[in-house]
Parts: sequence; C-alpha cells; structure tokens
Amino acid sequence: MSHKPHLLQRFSRLLLTQNGFTYRDLNKNGVLDIYEDSRQPIEARVTDLLSQMTLAEKAGLLFINGAVVNPDASIEDRPIPDGFGLAAKTQMENHLMNHFNLWEVPGAAIVARWHNHLQQYAEETRLGIPVTIASDPRNHFSRSIYKLQAQDFSQWCQPLGFGAIGDEVLVRQFGDIVRQEYLVVGIRVALHPQIDLATEPRWSRINGTFGADARLSARLGAAYIAGFQGDFLGPESVACMTKHFPGGGPQKEGLDPHFTFHKGQIYPGDNFEYHLVPFEAAIKANTAAIMPYYGVPINQTDENVGMAYNRAIITGLLREKYGYDGVVCSDWGLVTDLVTPDFTWPARAWGVEHLPEVERVAKLLNAGVDMLGGESCPAYLVEAVQAGLVPIERVNQAVRRVLRLKFTLGLFDNPFSDPELVRQVIGNPDALAAGVAAQCRAMTLLKNDRQTLPLGGRPSLYIENISEDAVRQYADLAATPEEADLILLRLSAPWEPVDSEIPFARSFHHGDLNFKGKQKAALLRLLAIKPAIVVIELDRPAVIPEINAAATALLADFGASDEAVMQAIFGEAAPEGRLPFELPSSMEAVRTQRADVPFDSQNPLYPFGFGLSYKQVLFAG
Repeated sequence: MSHKPHLLQRFSRLLLTQNGFTYRDLNKNGVLDIYEDSRQPIEARVTDLLSQMTLAEKAGLLFINGAVVNPDASIEDRPIPDGFGLAAKTQMENHLMNHFNLWEVPGAAIVARWHNHLQQYAEETRLGIPVTIASDPRNHFSRSIYKLQAQDFSQWCQPLGFGAIGDEVLVRQFGDIVRQEYLVVGIRVALHPQIDLATEPRWSRINGTFGADARLSARLGAAYIAGFQGDFLGPESVACMTKHFPGGGPQKEGLDPHFTFHKGQIYPGDNFEYHLVPFEAAIKANTAAIMPYYGVPINQTDENVGMAYNRAIITGLLREKYGYDGVVCSDWGLVTDLVTPDFTWPARAWGVEHLPEVERVAKLLNAGVDMLGGESCPAYLVEAVQAGLVPIERVNQAVRRVLRLKFTLGLFDNPFSDPELVRQVIGNPDALAAGVAAQCRAMTLLKNDRQTLPLGGRPSLYIENISEDAVRQYADLAATPEEADLILLRLSAPWEPVDSEIPFARSFHHGDLNFKGKQKAALLRLLAIKPAIVVIELDRPAVIPEINAAATALLADFGASDEAVMQAIFGEAAPEGRLPFELPSSMEAVRTQRADVPFDSQNPLYPFGFGLSYKQVLFAG
C-alpha cells in the first residue's frame, strides 16, 4: 500500500495557499504527483510552518515521552500489565505532542507497522506534522539493567567493548548497520552515543560509555555519529542525541542522580574541562542533538542546580562558547513526579525542588533547553508563556530548531517505513555475524598462566553461570570440579543494591566493586580445586585481586553471549581488547582516587590499556 497520496494531500492542505510555494502536475484525483515545496530551502519551510502554529501546538512540539507499542501494531490505548505508559495517539490527542521514545518492543516488524499507523494518524491532525520516534540503545548484548530487549536486532558488545577494541572503522560500521535497522522500523533519533567518561569507577552507568580516556572517547564518539548520521544529516540518517553534556562521570561515590540519594558531581582534581573533550569532538562531527545530565556540578557555576536547569552550562558553555545551534533535549523526568500505586519517583529537579512545575519548565527553557524529555505536560509551557515567564521568542527559537531537524530528516517528504525492507534488513546474517565478532574482539585477556588459552582438544569442564549447550559444542561436562580437567566460571562485576522503594533504583549497579563474605569465600574455594578459567563481565571496574591470583586464566568481557565466550576460549576468535579503564587493587584505592581524574587509583591491579594476546597460532573457525 502506497502512502504517497496521503502525504501529498497533507502538503496541499498545509502549504498550497502560502506565498512563494508553487505546485504542478495534479493527477486525475487532484493529488500532487510532484510538489515544489520539497525543493524550497529548509529554513523557508520551517518559517512557513512556524507562522501557522498556535502556542499550544508549539508547546506540544517541545515535549517527548515514552510510547507503548501494542503487540498488534494498533495505536489505541490498551491495558498493560504494569500500568505504565500511554499510547502515542493519546498523547497526540491530549497534548498535541509528536515526539516519542520506545522502550521494550514486540519485534521489528510490529514496530514498523505501528509506526506507519501512527504516521497515518499524524497526517490527519490540523497541520499534519509527522511524528519523530527515538530510542535508547537496543543493539548491545547485556545482562544488566540497561538492556532493551534486542529481539531481532543485531547484538554487539557494549560501548565499553568498543572502547576496549579502539577501532573507529568498526564503530562506524556498527553505527551504519544499526542506522539501517532503525530506519526500517521508523526510529529516526538515537538517544545515544553516551560519551561520559568513566573516571569514578563506582558510577552505575559506566557500561554505556567508551571508558575513561577522553581522547579515545572523542575518536570513537565521532565515528559513532558518522555511522548513524552519515557524512551529512539527511533523509537516510538517524540523528544522534549525544549525551550527557558536559559529562556525567564524576558522580560523588558513584551515586547516580536519577535518584534523590545522589550527592552531586564533584571535581576534586579540578578536571572539569577534561570531560568536555568528547563533546568537542561530537559538536565538530555535527551531532544533531545533545542531552545534558541530571547531575549538579558542585561549585562549578554560579548556582548548584542540575545541568539542564543551569544557564551557565547550557547557554554560556554549550551555546555561546561552543556555538552549538542544534537541539538540546533534557534527560527524562525533570519536571513532574512519577506517581504509581507502589512508589513515587520524584522529578530530577535538583536544586530547584522548591519551584512549582510551571516555573521549572520556564527555567529549563530560559537556560537554553529546547525539548523536555520524559514529560507530557506542554500545558505548563503555555502557562509559563502566558504568565510572562518565558518569552515567545525563546519558544519560537526552540520550535525552529526542532522543526529544522524534522525537515532535514525528510520526515515531511516521506515519514513512512517500508515493511518490505524489514525482512531484508532485520536479521541480516552479515549484521548478526558482525555483532558476534565484535563481542569476541572486545574480550580482554588479563591473565594466561602456562598459556592455558586458547583451549584445544575436547577437555572436561566443570562450569558455572554459563550455558551447558554452548559448552557442549566444545567440551565434555564434568559433574563436579574434582572430576574436571578445568573449571570454567562466568562472573559479573560485583555491585550492591541501594535501599530504595523505587525498583529501578534497586536495580542500578551501585556500591562497592569487590566480592565479599560468603560469596567471595565460596568463589575462592572453587578456584582452589582445579586450574580455572574465569570470565568476568565488566559493566564497571571490579576489585578482584584474590580472584585474579587464584585464576589460571582471566578474561574480561564487555557484553558477550556464552557462544561468543566459547569461541574466544577455544581460539575460534581472538580476544583483542585492552582495558578501557583501570582495575583498582582495593576498595581503599577506589575511595581515595579523585572522581574526575582518569587512571587515578594507587597501584592498580591492571592499568588502563592492559591486555594480552594469544601466543599460539589460531586455527580456523
């Protein structure tokens, strides 16, 4: 089914009467076959549309929130198990919104159909402004809290794995492949890359970064943006919303500012500008949008308020110093509390908690933010303008930036997905294989006594925390460690849940980085029985000196399936990684290092950039 007639009818309704726009070649149904407006400069099209918008329509354009994708691809509100989330159509009807982000989804083909249904509905609104769909990363293999179900999308290593590999060509290839997967389902804005720096090893969001080194992160971040956006932003691009300006890594004690227990961002090493290096590269790479973080830069500006509320950060630094004129969108949930039957998650209005919601919205806009994430309350912006808290010129400036991006992405010319392409792009064998290869390459060999790895033959293995089916392809399974030739143990980096009523907060990987008590003792008893291969997933650094000493071989992974782990262990793929951060030798060293300075702990167990290689000649897989 072609959607072209709907599209051209929308243009005729919107623009035919405007001066300076011409048309030709009406077909027998009175629908335009060729429409000259698409040849007009984007700024002229933006100006024309802006002139037709009411204040309520402008306000709705500046909010983005999550949307539910129904399993049958319908766009109506349906009851959902946890009661969380609204249909995009409902938010369009009630709030005149047309930006939405997706969380877990039923599958690529369903998303593509749902997206087309939504765009068809958008055509019937007064101005026919197309919808923009955004997404957090969904192409990284992970067992941690940040995984969005990959379903049938390709699965690669975590961004930390790209930091471990350090290959800009690979990162651009990743971006290009994911760009194609996003396009066929209708996702046009990537809420990534995350180019914060992992200078505070306890921070719970390190797994989304490229590591602790600013220059490495700058190189990889620029390559990432190029992969998604191409050499020029256009109809075949996915726009990157690079985050979290001006760098969210130095959180005090690693406590994340999603939650009230945060303690602010600190700079004991006077190293604020180091965290800007990746963003300077992203701006040079023409990232389409930038997202500031929740954190409060303690005593770095004239007021201790969260980054998005901070005019010195958004206008003074980002807009004026760096000359950035792209879209700035706040992180999610800065204005209103999330109230559920079981808990209340306070708005991340750090430093301005005393302000009512309308004044929070006004402060965000006046600080320089264009879009408000995770909110569906444009009525507050309307009220703020009517009360004189926000000049209409500031609103128009934000609307102009947002419309410019929609036009540049070609959404006004053809907003629809092609369902036929879904089968060609999603599940492409080459893309899936490239993702698994990246998982293997990112693995980092830290210890290899007696050149134990790669394994050969068909040894007997006692395994824990790894799939029996994956291991059986290579080895026999032993019932007890005593009966085995070797022990194979998969671990995750230690963490400790915080005491919070909010389930999301309890699932964040906060706390100390070392194994403790009975768990540590049990691990060491096991490793003492037979020579052992330990594979540890590092979603943040770990303090593991005793485990390192007891292991015969130690591999770090940064998002790898059991199958990828076995390929690396048996030499079908070579681990190429180098640590993207250091592994501290003790928790005392962690506590005394400076949160804003990389590679700053005393006598690290393994330094930044460490990684061994196999000495043996690898056999063909």
